[in-house]
Amino acid sequence: MMNYIWSGMMMVAVLFGLISGRTEALAQSALAGAENAVKMAFSLLGMMCFWSGLLEVAKRAGLTEKFARLIRPLTKLLFPRLPSESPAAVAMVMNMTANFLGLSNAATPLGLSAMAELEKINPHPGQATDEMCMFVVINTASISLLPTTVIALRAAAGSEAPFAIVVPVWICSLAAVTVGVVAAKVMARRERRRR
Repeated sequence: MMNYIWSGMMMVAVLFGLISGRTEALAQSALAGAENAVKMAFSLLGMMCFWSGLLEVAKRAGLTEKFARLIRPLTKLLFPRLPSESPAAVAMVMNMTANFLGLSNAATPLGLSAMAELEKINPHPGQATDEMCMFVVINTASISLLPTTVIALRAAAGSEAPFAIVVPVWICSLAAVTVGVVAAKVMARRERRRR
């Protein structure tokens, strides 16, 4: 679907460039945009490789399992029916850790892995469980201690204070997670009563 949207936007831009007689400006803008995209991608690549590598080192060193044990009371509160030693719990902790570090790109495959593990223990395959819904809420509205991707984007765009967004991100992400978790718990309780 996104391919159609982007293709349509490009065709509309070319069409209006032709109609207005500004094809030269359109071509220059397209080349400048492509150049900026490549520069930004390379500036983000180093940061993503560093943090993804750090997460892999933590995983191989057993730090993620230790972190999982450390936050077990929280995960038990959020996911009461999830066995604490299940592969789903480990994948969920890895995803939360990546999101906590602001690495949404690194968190995506971990989130998909967690959902696949949750589906394996799903008593009604194909139907989302309360744990799945809660995980989606936490993954979507995650608390980000250090929003590294946004900071890197701000730095690449020439911001004089790329770290100035850290405290507002903490406030917004904490509020979003709180509201999301409360809503998910209320809806899960309502659904259980309805059954």
